[in-house]
Amino acid sequence: MRPDLIDKPDDEIDRRRLLLLILRQPELIHSLRLPQWDLLIRQARAANILGSLYGLFQERALLPSIPAQPLRHLDWADKVAQKHRQAIQWEVHMIESALKETGVPLVLLKGAAYVMAELPAAQGRLFSDIDVMVPKTKLNMVEAALMLHGWESTHHDEYDQRYYRQWMHELPPMQHVKRMTVIDLHHAILPETAAVHPDSKKLLDAAINLGNNPQTQILAPVDMVLHSMVHLFYEGEFHHGLRDLFDIHRLFAHFANDPDFWTQLVPRAKELELGRPLFYALRYMRLMLQTNIPEFVIEQAKACAPNTLLLALMDHLFKRALLPMHRSCDDALTQMARGLLYIRANWLRMPPLLLMRHLFHKAFISPRER
Repeated sequence: MRPDLIDKPDDEIDRRRLLLLILRQPELIHSLRLPQWDLLIRQARAANILGSLYGLFQERALLPSIPAQPLRHLDWADKVAQKHRQAIQWEVHMIESALKETGVPLVLLKGAAYVMAELPAAQGRLFSDIDVMVPKTKLNMVEAALMLHGWESTHHDEYDQRYYRQWMHELPPMQHVKRMTVIDLHHAILPETAAVHPDSKKLLDAAINLGNNPQTQILAPVDMVLHSMVHLFYEGEFHHGLRDLFDIHRLFAHFANDPDFWTQLVPRAKELELGRPLFYALRYMRLMLQTNIPEFVIEQAKACAPNTLLLALMDHLFKRALLPMHRSCDDALTQMARGLLYIRANWLRMPPLLLMRHLFHKAFISPRER
C-alpha cells in the first residue's frame, strides 16, 4: 500500500492490511484518525502483538505523538508484557533449580529463549507456556525431576499419553500444581512421524550458553530462526501467525550484522531438512513485512521452492492465514484458507494411515471414554 492511501476516507483504506502497513512503516501513525487507531488496536490485539507494537513505537520515538485514547491501550499492553517477562524469568529460575541435580543442560526455545537472552523479539511478547528441549535419552530423568518439584502431566487419557510419547516431539504438557505454569518438554522440533527429521543432536550440540550459566542454553542464532520458521509453517493454527512472522522479522534484524548468519542460513536449513519452511518464511516476510534479506540468500533458497502451481496456491492460503484473526482482515476465502492449512499441517506431521487412525480415535473413541 502506498503511504498516501492512509489519507483516504476510512471506508477506502485497505482495512485488511492496516496492521501490516504500520508494522512496515510505523511513522504513518501520524496520519491515522481515531477510527483507524481503533481498528489498528483491535487488529494488533487479535494478533497478540499489541505489546510488540508499543515496543516498535518506542524504538522509533513515536509514543509522544500517539493520541491519548490509543496510547492507554498500548501502555497497558506494555505493562502486562513487563509483568509477563518477570514471571517468565522467575519460572525459568525455578526450572533451573528443579533440574540442577540432573546435570542435564536446559535448552530454552521460542518465547522463553527470547526473554532470557533479552532479544528484541521478546519486546511485548506474550506466550502461554515455556518450551524447553533436552536429549531424548534424558527425558525420563528430566520429567521425574520436574514432577518432584511440583509439575504434573496435563493429559491423563491413556491414548493421549501414548500419542505424545510414541509419536510426538514432546511429552504431554506439564503444569505446576501451585503456580499453574506450563512446560512443554521437547526432545525434537518436529514429531517422530513427520516426513522430515531435523537432527536434534545437531541442534543441541550447537546450542550456546545463556550468559555464564552452562546449565541453561539457547539454540544458535541460525538454528533459533529455523526453529521459529518450522513452528510457524508446520503448525495448523494461525491465531498467532503474524506475531510469529514478526518474531522472525525482528530476529533477522537483530542478527543481520553478522555475515556468518546469512552465509550459514540456507546451508544449515538444507542440512536439517528445513529448506521448504525457510523458503516460505523468506517469501512472506518480504511480501508482508518488507524484511531486508540479502539477495544471495533469496537466490539460494529458491532451490527449496515448491513447483509453480503449488506456490501459487500457498500464496493464496498464507497471505490470508497470516493476517490477524479479526473480522476486518477476513475475506470470502479466509476461513477456507485456514481450514486447508490445518489439513496440510496434519498431513505433514503424520502419515495418512496414522493420521486417519488418530482422527478417528479423537472423534469417536476419546469422547466415550471421558
